[in-house]
Amino acid sequence: MEPERARDLLARERARIEEALGLHSHDGPLEGDDRIEPGDAGSEDLYQDEFDEGRVGDLREQLAAVERAEQRLADGTFGLSILSGEPIPDGRLEARPTAELTVEEQQQRDRS
Repeated sequence: MEPERARDLLARERARIEEALGLHSHDGPLEGDDRIEPGDAGSEDLYQDEFDEGRVGDLREQLAAVERAEQRLADGTFGLSILSGEPIPDGRLEARPTAELTVEEQQQRDRS
């Protein structure tokens, strides 16, 4: 994959993640609000707080993957498996620009 295309894909991925992170940032948990009692009938704020916390954790992991991919691009190793050094097909990188492994290596890792 051409470095310029890789930069564009990674920039888009970073923007998507940072936008999603911005949507999940608020001034603290809803459940902890003095106006809301935990367990109030119909209150799903505690659930939402926990869901948001999990989503933010996932987004931070995705952002870390983008940063690793950006570093590989800077190092000249973007598009190569971090495990074997084998090329990762462009189609996989188009779909998942942060891919660190070939499909086969990822499937093997997922089975382990």
